[in-house]
Amino acid sequence: MIDKYYLGLPMWAHRLWLGEFFAPRTPQDRLLAEYASVFNTVEGNTTFYGTPKPDTILKWKESAGPSFRFCFKFPQTVTHQRKLRHVSDEVTKFLELLEPLGDQLGPFLIGLPHTFDPRSMDALADFLAILPNTFAYAVEFRHPAFFKDAESDVNRFLEDRQVDRVLFHTDTLLSVETNHPELIESQRQKPHVPHRTYATGSRPFIRFVGPPEVADNHPHLEDWADVTAEWIREGRTPYIFLHHAPSDLYAPRLATDFHNLLAQRIDVGKIPEWPVDRARAGQLSLF
Repeated sequence: MIDKYYLGLPMWAHRLWLGEFFAPRTPQDRLLAEYASVFNTVEGNTTFYGTPKPDTILKWKESAGPSFRFCFKFPQTVTHQRKLRHVSDEVTKFLELLEPLGDQLGPFLIGLPHTFDPRSMDALADFLAILPNTFAYAVEFRHPAFFKDAESDVNRFLEDRQVDRVLFHTDTLLSVETNHPELIESQRQKPHVPHRTYATGSRPFIRFVGPPEVADNHPHLEDWADVTAEWIREGRTPYIFLHHAPSDLYAPRLATDFHNLLAQRIDVGKIPEWPVDRARAGQLSLF
């Protein structure tokens, strides 16, 4: 099992993973359990667009197991429409809805729009002040100023509050020259932010978006393995999420490759066998 850090993907259910990561005929209601048998965290981007029903949350709790961590994203009404202002009621309802997951809750992702600039830091300060300290949080900035003149100040701001800064690795993907429409669209949607490795809290939060060719990612995964190993030696507990453009088809491969690279540097356990491989082994044992 994966140890000392959390490794996951941008989702736990993807039809393209049937036959690639999952066994081909895996039922929809088994996907989370199968995913959680390998990876120990996931990005919960679904809550950005809408909130799940209470009975759905209880099913997630049962399917994932106690060592699993969900990293849910705050709703877009909170971060993008109201820009963190006058949202105490919405925040209370959101956190109370997910509270039954208990220890299965990893850091909540506060994804800020590209229009959120340093002049709005008072809103972020007020927002963080209303959040209960029973949970952990990570903030993702997209405005260029947070990577230039305001960078030192915002890092210190987060350090003082023990809030992690999301480190979004997109420059590898954006450097790819392509005529592929889907890849061009993926490049358009991803934030154009510079590469950073500075951790502000105890749970460094990485979102790595890799280009189509799996091998092209390996030099960058090597670099992140070096950084992650050092964080673990410092006593931090990193959260690492691997995306693959344009479809996330090979995201499980990138995550597995990353773990194996990290395991060469520090003892982080062995990544479990994929569900599709377990199914194939079971079929062979019948003959």
